[in-house]
Amino acid sequence: MNGLPARRLLFVHAHPDDESINNGVTMAKYAAEGAHVALVTCTLGEEGEVIPSGLAHLTADREDALGAHRVAELTAAMAELGVADHRFLGGPGRFRDSGMMGAPQNTRPGAFWAAEVDEAAAHLVEVVRELRPQVLVTYDPDGGYGHPDHIQAHRVATRAAELAASAPYRPELGAPHAVEKIYWNRLPLSAVEEGFARLRAAGTRTPFPGVAAPGDLPGVVPDEKITAEIGGAPEHVAAKAAAMRAHVTQIAVDGPFFALSNDLVQPLFTHEYYELVAGAPGAPAGERERDLFAGVRA
Repeated sequence: MNGLPARRLLFVHAHPDDESINNGVTMAKYAAEGAHVALVTCTLGEEGEVIPSGLAHLTADREDALGAHRVAELTAAMAELGVADHRFLGGPGRFRDSGMMGAPQNTRPGAFWAAEVDEAAAHLVEVVRELRPQVLVTYDPDGGYGHPDHIQAHRVATRAAELAASAPYRPELGAPHAVEKIYWNRLPLSAVEEGFARLRAAGTRTPFPGVAAPGDLPGVVPDEKITAEIGGAPEHVAAKAAAMRAHVTQIAVDGPFFALSNDLVQPLFTHEYYELVAGAPGAPAGERERDLFAGVRA
């Protein structure tokens, strides 16, 4: 269809770097297998903090040039994952990073959090109807950890899936298309506990001064919530780590661990986990899917 591969997978994320941390292994795996992997990022991440002191001048309270820099970081990260189709919702800069919940930036003109959901979703409907993905991956209703842009990305992705399937044909939108399966990013408690056990075993052998708490990680849920698990292949894990390193302003990677601007070390997960929230499961009850396309019609 439109020259696209038979398997088509769409990720919707809030900022550059979210995709590599949450889905780098999955993206690398499916891209290597020849699926069409597409990423829509909703903002440029203009309000992010900056780790390297030599790039601190980019922040919003100084030159306000971080967004453009993060576009380049995202391009480099996608090259590491083998993903050629990465876009910004409505075009680069259409929606601005809203900052953390309760910040003044939440309500500034153009902030993603302040956008009308149907208006923002219309831009994503165009992508869905163009690419016609069978599978869509995004955040849970809390955005994983309550960030307004993550919550809004969830709302926009969910609404876009509804509109893409139901809204009448329009030339600028194309024909209706129903996404067959929708997943939320998740982390099972057992994987988090195992990851922090590795951290404790590493002791002071990491360069980071502090250690994150398991509760700081986004999307941690009881194991029984997990319906799909992807990962483990060394080449895909290596691609994920390389993609994370490409986000120089946001992530510091040290072997199997990484830290964000808070300088608190956390595990780099080699498997990625999902909860199926729409569509038919492709594995027997109580078992995890090992393929997000399991059960998808050709």
